[in-house]
Amino acid sequence: MRDPHNVLIRPVVSEKSYTLMDNNVYVFVVDPSATKIDVRHAVEQAFDVRVTNVNTLNRKGKTKRNRKGGGLGHRPDTKRAIVTLAEGDSIDLFEN
Repeated sequence: MRDPHNVLIRPVVSEKSYTLMDNNVYVFVVDPSATKIDVRHAVEQAFDVRVTNVNTLNRKGKTKRNRKGGGLGHRPDTKRAIVTLAEGDSIDLFEN
């Protein structure tokens, strides 16, 4: 089993992810080689919650124009996991 800190990179902070949190759905950027089972175990270990569903998606990085050189740059590709928790469980992402 993989270490949860190597699987979960960071939570996604956006308006859409905030609205999903009301329904016990959380979005994380995860390691590109992580499987759904790896993500499930990592979230359950790291936050002590029960996971009912995991969906993953690979996002291609955007191609961006460089202002000075005029060449093209590329944002990194990312993998995201959309994790649904069991009824009554929740994660407080900003508890520090």
